[in-house]
Amino acid sequence: MATEADILKALEGLYGPGGTPLVHAVSGINLSGGKAFVSLAGDPGQSQAWEAARVAAERAIKAAPGIDQAVVTLTAERAPGAEASPPRGQAQAHAHGAPPQHKAGIPALEKIRFIIAVASGKGGVGKSTTSANLALGLAAQGWRVGLLDADVYGPSMPRLFALTDKPKVEGGKLVPLAAHGLKIMSMGFLVDENIPMVWRGPMVSQAISQMLGEVVWGELDALVIDMPPGTGDVQLTIAQQVPLSGAVIVSTPQDLALIDARRAVAMFQKVEAPILGVVENMSYFLCPHCGGRSEIFAHGGARHDAEQMGVPFLGEAPLDIKIRETSDAGRPVVAAEPDSPQAAVYLNLAAKVKTLLETQKQRAAPKIVVG
Repeated sequence: MATEADILKALEGLYGPGGTPLVHAVSGINLSGGKAFVSLAGDPGQSQAWEAARVAAERAIKAAPGIDQAVVTLTAERAPGAEASPPRGQAQAHAHGAPPQHKAGIPALEKIRFIIAVASGKGGVGKSTTSANLALGLAAQGWRVGLLDADVYGPSMPRLFALTDKPKVEGGKLVPLAAHGLKIMSMGFLVDENIPMVWRGPMVSQAISQMLGEVVWGELDALVIDMPPGTGDVQLTIAQQVPLSGAVIVSTPQDLALIDARRAVAMFQKVEAPILGVVENMSYFLCPHCGGRSEIFAHGGARHDAEQMGVPFLGEAPLDIKIRETSDAGRPVVAAEPDSPQAAVYLNLAAKVKTLLETQKQRAAPKIVVG
């Protein structure tokens, strides 16, 4: 099995801009079996030259004994007091008072009709469970569906679908794993679940770009992206690179979650991504013994906020033991018990999302400036 010393040895004799030895530019190494994830720190003002160095480093590490796959990313570092130099295209655009142009579309996504982001302002609201069951619900409508787990720090799809295999590589691209008719990709397939992802923001953004562009998605009616919580690097990377068809915001009814859900709505509106609607998760609890209803996290807050913000309210999902048990067992409830009342919640959600997607106008990738 390869070690960090093997990675550094593979980089010997390689140099970056200004003659910088690449072994001195290494800012992080993560190894998982035959997979190597390496970050290089370089001056963002020399991005083109550092990109050439990154490609050379990736090629050298792939050739190292014991390495089956290598992912090398760039992290931004500059001398103290130095100002970042914008890319040439951005500098010209700003000089003429116009926003910078986005890079061309990602070829791997060109055969996908709709791309849906499932997001929340905070963690712990059931976003991944909603993403998985929404994807299964869309597949139940006869659609070809992919599911991208974009939560690099806390990937959930390997556990939700009981997937433990490593993706195959064909023609230099990863082949998604398959489960219940879905094509699924997650960083959790590449790294052991017990290994923490101690990565800087630029490294995470690069990983997301590769999971979008270096995966054999093929022809799909919809790609559901399970976003990480918050409004940070991953969200901006996806908003900048992907023509999102819309976003589904997941929240619990309690005030603390709704505050963050409103931030998530505002972020997608800022980058001109359509809001498909808001889902109130853990909306109520029905006791399996007495049938009594308890509104543990309050009730109706997400509906109220959706009305206030002028976005659709997509429905309520209960806090339910069966949903939890099927998710923990690696068979989300829409796959495990498609005729159950619990699955009906997500099938109804999928039907609403499908209708919204098919009736709205499509948009190009947004032109935004991140200051």
